Amino acid sequence: MDDTDRQLLALLRDNARMPVVALAKKLRVARATVQNRIGKLEADGTIVGYTVRLRPEAEGHRIRAITSIAIDGPRGDEVRRALRGNPNVVALHTTNGRWDLMAELRADTLEAFDQVLNAVRAIPGVSNTETSILLSTHKV
Repeated sequence: MDDTDRQLLALLRDNARMPVVALAKKLRVARATVQNRIGKLEADGTIVGYTVRLRPEAEGHRIRAITSIAIDGPRGDEVRRALRGNPNVVALHTTNGRWDLMAELRADTLEAFDQVLNAVRAIPGVSNTETSILLSTHKV
């Protein structure tokens, strides 16, 4: 992957529906070059799909948070399975250091969020949590 591929991916992250002609113009390359590069990035698995981003206010689950989770000993698989089954858990990340997992949680209200957090804490194998509510998101 070279700088042109990285610039192309950045443009696609910003707007995956940008026409190939517009991408080519911004990258200062031929339209066919952009099409070939996108094809190669898809074929090699770098691009695995395209998605829709919604305005935060258009989505339900207005309360968003990151919860750091410590797990007792060898119960990681059990805890991850329980979290994957919870519709309020939208992302899971394993980590190193003090915390074993980071979970992105969402809920409609603070009361609902309290219930979600209590459900996470009640999972057998969860020994400790620390939660930070996300106040705003800034584009990278």
